[in-house]
Amino acid sequence: MTEPVPDPGADVALYVHWPYCSRICPYCDFNVVRDRGRVDEQARLAEAILGNLEAQAALTGSRRLASIFFGGGTPSLMDPAAVASVIDRARALFPAAGDIEISLEANPTDAEAGRFAALAAAGVNRLSMGVQALDDAALAMLGRNHSADEARRAVAVAARAFPRLSIDLIYARPGQTAAAWTAELEEALDLGFEHVSPYQLTIEPATAFGRAFRRGTLVPPDEDLAAALYETSQTVLETAGFEAYEVSNHARDVAARSAHNLHVWRGGDYLGVGPGAHGRLTLDGTRTATVACRGIADYVAGVAAGTPWSERTVLSPAEAAEERVLLGLRTVEGAALADLETLGRRPDQSPLADLLADDFLARVSDRVAATSRGRPVLDGVLRALLA
Repeated sequence: MTEPVPDPGADVALYVHWPYCSRICPYCDFNVVRDRGRVDEQARLAEAILGNLEAQAALTGSRRLASIFFGGGTPSLMDPAAVASVIDRARALFPAAGDIEISLEANPTDAEAGRFAALAAAGVNRLSMGVQALDDAALAMLGRNHSADEARRAVAVAARAFPRLSIDLIYARPGQTAAAWTAELEEALDLGFEHVSPYQLTIEPATAFGRAFRRGTLVPPDEDLAAALYETSQTVLETAGFEAYEVSNHARDVAARSAHNLHVWRGGDYLGVGPGAHGRLTLDGTRTATVACRGIADYVAGVAAGTPWSERTVLSPAEAAEERVLLGLRTVEGAALADLETLGRRPDQSPLADLLADDFLARVSDRVAATSRGRPVLDGVLRALLA
């Protein structure tokens, strides 16, 4: 643990889900649709998002805005005027104490790079670029609609428009070697990003890759090679001065960490607006999980009718504590010992005592964090801890 853990307090973050993509990637299982000139539908959705924001503000009451994150989908396809409207409305409803992080996910195509200046003018100050690979063969395999050169050009444009840049990369791709992954990471670092998110390729059953895996036409690396690629990520990024402040997120320094994601991982409240968006709110003193209607038409109609959520669930104290533990142990800050004790996990009793003794977890003051030994096998650690 590197510093005291701030208390999210009464702050509330905002997640905006924009579901449109120019192409659906074969590994993606997010709530997305093809962007096929649905101009009128997108205008209705943008208005519905503003209406949903107003309605949730009426529920939560006066709160301070912590951050805004536009995800998807591909929110860099969103009309910059609509982005500005959401930012302005959020700031009006939830005044911030000062400048806040406003992130937006983007694909590095030439067409989207042409919108970066307008998105920055709308108020976005941090761009998260879904580059995924810097190799054309790998990009084609991943179903991406940009080339490696296009990505490099987009990075140059983004660097002129935004003060903060993050890159997403996918590893454990079929046929990938540790040497090739090392070279790819080093090239990504040379592009000047302050934040790197390397994600292991996950084969989700309902995706095109899931179907190919079942047919035997897609063969990902085995567990040993995947683990070696994970270790390669840690070594290359650590050598370059990047800290793994979360299992899949590395920052050049504390200021480069994602404020929005940290707010969520620390158990802070956040509003979810847009089709299928998840939220966590403290309402009437209880932690409440919300899920918006997934279908675009259903969401727009639900907002108009005052019923935008397909699910609204009050979490028990144990459920809320377990969620904070699952998120917290992914970070260098770890999880609060009080949350573990709520779940009946005490440092002098199994299974927590065993994981501490075996150096998979470590206790620092009133928190418990994964060690360098525990982080590569964190899923197994969590299963053992919470079984």
